[in-house]
Amino acid sequence: MGKVYLVGAGPGDPELITVKGLHLIRSADVILYDRLVNEELLDEARPSAERIYCGKLPHAHPLKQEAINHLLVNQARKKKRVVRLKGGDPFVFGRGGEEAAFLAKAGIPFEIVPGVTAGIAAPAYAGIPVTHRDYSSSIAFVTGHAKKGGKETVDWSKLATSVDTLAIYMGVSSLAHITAELIAHGRQPATPVALIEWGTTDHQRTITTSLKEASEEAGRRHLLNPAMIIVGEVVRLRETLKWFEAVRPSVNTAREAY
Repeated sequence: MGKVYLVGAGPGDPELITVKGLHLIRSADVILYDRLVNEELLDEARPSAERIYCGKLPHAHPLKQEAINHLLVNQARKKKRVVRLKGGDPFVFGRGGEEAAFLAKAGIPFEIVPGVTAGIAAPAYAGIPVTHRDYSSSIAFVTGHAKKGGKETVDWSKLATSVDTLAIYMGVSSLAHITAELIAHGRQPATPVALIEWGTTDHQRTITTSLKEASEEAGRRHLLNPAMIIVGEVVRLRETLKWFEAVRPSVNTAREAY
């Protein structure tokens, strides 16, 4: 029997991979990787390693999740060392829990290798600490994307004022709805918001605005996935702490509306 490793590849910058994750990539027989995995990491694999693309665009999945689950099982049963390489962290909106459950049910040995999640890394590269003694003592990681055909699973009425910082994944297409819900349930319209596109990469673009103006600004700036939406007073610190643009002068920084 082989073994499956569910490995977090980090948020985009290939240097943010963990030491253990890199070791497993270099020793893998098979790598199943997602769209947001930096392909520089695949160059670390052995030439003989099989690479299987499982990339998922919004509303377009080359491989359905069920097919990915079965691939993992079948490759392990061929006595292969299998790396399932996932953007960010496999257990933070990465469906790693579903894959691990499928492997457990099939009796396949597996390990979880955490990765740096975009909800922390993207704002950090934008100069925004998600917690700060003067601004934020709590953070929530929230999905802005509901299951296909399903009801919304996020209770914005509870999140609006109970958490200092919101890190919203996959929320670009629902931004107008999200901001309206937060304002309707008590979040101040002037609350600072950062929209961070392609965080931690050379294509990173950061737009700062207000909760009231975020949706309009995102449309005007043609904000695209992948993007993190950060809501909270910590966004004010970007003006003082932004550092990435100085290190990578090619980074595309939009004019900041806030």
